[in-house]
Order: sequence, then C-alpha cells, then structure tokens
Amino acid sequence: MLGIDPRAARYAWTVALVLLLFATIYIIRETLIVFVVALLFAYLLYPLMDLIDRHLTTKTRTPALAMTFVIMIGILAILGSLVGSVVANQAANLAKEAPVFLKRVSQNPPPGPQELRSLTSQATGLLQSQLQQHYGDIVSKVPAVTFRVLAASSNVIYIIIVPILSFFILRDGRSIRDSFIEMLDSGRQSARETLNDAHTLLLQYMRALLFLCCATYVAFSIVLSIMGVPYPILLAAIAFPLEFVPLVGPLAAAVTIMIVSIVTGYTHLLWLFVFLSVYRIFQDYVLSPHLMSKGVELHPLLVIFGVFAGGEIGGAAGIFLSIPILALVRLVYHRSLYSRKRNSSPSAALNTIRQA
Repeated sequence: MLGIDPRAARYAWTVALVLLLFATIYIIRETLIVFVVALLFAYLLYPLMDLIDRHLTTKTRTPALAMTFVIMIGILAILGSLVGSVVANQAANLAKEAPVFLKRVSQNPPPGPQELRSLTSQATGLLQSQLQQHYGDIVSKVPAVTFRVLAASSNVIYIIIVPILSFFILRDGRSIRDSFIEMLDSGRQSARETLNDAHTLLLQYMRALLFLCCATYVAFSIVLSIMGVPYPILLAAIAFPLEFVPLVGPLAAAVTIMIVSIVTGYTHLLWLFVFLSVYRIFQDYVLSPHLMSKGVELHPLLVIFGVFAGGEIGGAAGIFLSIPILALVRLVYHRSLYSRKRNSSPSAALNTIRQA
C-alpha cells in the first residue's frame, strides 16, 4: 500500500489553493478594480474627514463623512463654474476649427528641411489614398463601433458606484479591519502592524498623487498661456487626470499637447518640447521623490513591468492601480521579513524595517 507524505500533501493543497485564489481574482478582476478604485478615492477624502471628525463630539463618523462629501461636492461645483466653462469653450472652439487646421496642415506642411516636407507630403497623400480605397470598409464598421461606444458608456454608472462604495469604506473601514484581525488565530499583532503600514502608505501615495496632478495643472496653465500655446486651459485640464496614470498618462498628455500645437499652427514647437521635457524631469526626480514616501518609491524597471502587466490584466484601470499594488506587495514582503527576523534577532529585524 502506497504511503502519502502528510507534509507533501499539505504543500500540494497549499499550492492548489493559491492557484485557485489567483484564478478567482483574475475572473472577478473587473469587480475588484472597482472596489480598489473606491478604496483609493476614499483615501483621497480620508484626511478631510479625519480632520472634521476630530472637532465633532458624535460617537459615529457619519456626520463627519456627510460633511466631507458636501464639501467635496461644493469644491467640485466651484471649480466647475470657474474652470469648466473655460475648458468647455476651448474644447468647442477646437472641435469647430479642427477641420480647418487639418486642411491647413495638409496644404502647408510645417517648416523644416526639404526631406521633412517631402515626407509630410507623402504621408498626407498616402493617408488620403488609403481613405479612398477603404472608405466602404470604414462605413460598414461604423455601426459596430457605435455599439461598442454605447457599451462602453455603461461604465458611467461607476461614477455613481465608486463614491457610494467609498462612503461605506470610510464609515466602516475600522470595523472591517478589526473583524479581519479577529479572524486570525495567530499573528494578529503582525497583521495589525502590516495594515497600519498599508494605511499610511496609501494615504501618502494618494496625497502625493493629488498634489502632483494639481502642480501639473497649475504649471501647464501658466506656462502654456505665457508661451502663447492655443487652448492652454483645455490642455492643462487634459493633463490633470492623466497624471493619475503612471508612465503612460504623462506621455499621452505631452503627445496630445504637441499634436494640438502642431495642428493649430503653433510656431515655437522646440521651446514647447523643451518645457515638457524639463518639467517631466523636474517632477520625476525632484517633486515626486519629495512628496512620495520611501516606501512608495519603486525601481524604474519594476514600474515599467507593473504598468505593462497592469495594462494586460486590467487595461487603463490596471495601469492606474499598478504602482500602489506593487508598493503594497513590497511593503508586505518587507514586513514578513521583519516578522521572521524579529523572532530570531531583534537587531536584524530593526535593520530590515529601516531599509524598507
């Protein structure tokens, strides 16, 4: 009769459960992304709610939470009335004049060497010929594209769902954390410390990210206006939300600004490119390290890997969530090393947590 090693069986069950867990996470990844976005949005509101809650004498956090949402809605309404109208006007003007700008570019290539003008003319002619040849195919695909756009518009419901989820996370977050810790038979102290570190890390990350987005909007609005770039407020408003998407977002914002400037006939493209490059270097190597905590900073290779992997798994949302998830994985890894070394050597454990 063949014997079964209990230790090998235990390892096999552990591997099977881990694989099942990863498979389940992948299947429900879209739902998890919504909850994670709601969690990060809650961390944006948490400092204000905590400040209000300190000055109230109520036993529950609901009044402070309600005041936080009222203040947030008020701020958004004020910003919408002050900036939204300007952005809307500039967007309408750009959409109205876009055909004229495109026709001007096709008829008058940008100044430069003869090779560049010849290449631009060839590209324009090739584009026109391809449009003529495949016009029927393009028209036949319009209904399918329309249905895809309508299907994607169903995601607008998340604009309502995310704040609702954030409300419950902010209200019941502490009780959920305590209930989770009570479920653990052992390692409660280590789990509490890890959750506290994760709480601090996400607070610092979201605060720094919001400051970076605001800095980008202010800098782009002022500098682009001074340089005479067309539609500066609109371009700054486009760059603001793209700063939330690591690596890909700032690049998309810079490309959008350059394309709009070229199409609208802006002449100082070299100086605009220099400004965008210098600002990106300043933000990545001066402002961002100053705002981000040491625990949030990741190696550039790890950031690039996380961005591409997040895009493969969850699209744009996966790219947005890649950095905080990698930072949390890094934190849990160092915390586990700290717990192991604390049991064996307190001095080694202290060095590990300092290096993390």
